[in-house]
Amino acid sequence: MRRRQALEADRRTVVLGGLAGAALAALAAVELGRVWRRGAAPLPQETDDVLGAAETAVVQTAEVARAGYRETPTGENALFNLLSSFAGTFLVARVTTHLLRGRRTVGPFRHLVVRRRHIHHFVPGIVLGFAAGAIAIVTRDQALEPRLAIPFGIGMGLTLDESALLLQLEDVYWTREGLLSVQITLSLIAVLASLALGLRFLRRGEQLVLEGG
Repeated sequence: MRRRQALEADRRTVVLGGLAGAALAALAAVELGRVWRRGAAPLPQETDDVLGAAETAVVQTAEVARAGYRETPTGENALFNLLSSFAGTFLVARVTTHLLRGRRTVGPFRHLVVRRRHIHHFVPGIVLGFAAGAIAIVTRDQALEPRLAIPFGIGMGLTLDESALLLQLEDVYWTREGLLSVQITLSLIAVLASLALGLRFLRRGEQLVLEGG
C-alpha cells in the first residue's frame, strides 16, 4: 500500500513537471513560430537550409523578446518577471540543497545555523515576498511593478520549495512527503506560464477583432 502511494506521488510529480515544461515550451514555440512566419527567415518549405533558417528565426525571436520586454504593458512585463524569477529560483534552490547534502558550502551558499537552529530558505523567501509586496502597496507606482515582481518571484520560489515542510511542521524536504513542495511549485509554474500564453492569445485576438490587424 505504501509503495503504491509512493508510485502515485511520483507519477503526479512527473505529470505536473511535464505540464509545467509543456506550458513553458508552448509559450516559446508560439512566439518562435510567429516570428518565423513574419520575419526574414525563409519557411522550411521554401529553403534547403532549414537549420540556417531556424537559427535566423531564433536570433530574430531574441531581438523581438528584448524589444517586447521594453515595450510590453506593465502588467505582462511583471508577470514575465514573476514567472522567470520564480521558476529560476526553484531550480537553483533544488540543485543547491542537493549539492549541500554532501558538502558544507556551494559557492556563496551554505547551511545557516543560529544557536543550533537551522534557518531554512523559506525564511528569507517570506521576508523577500513580504517586503516586495509591502513596497508595491505603499508606493502604488506601476513603473516599479516589473522590478518588484523579481524579488517577489524569488521569495515565492524559496518559500514554496519548502511548502511541504511548512504544512507538515517538520523537515520532510528529502522524504516522500517533501514531493508535495515540488508538486505545488510545478503546478504554479504551469499556471503562470499558461496565463502568460493566454495573454499572448488575447492580445493577438484584440488586434484581429478590435483593430482589424
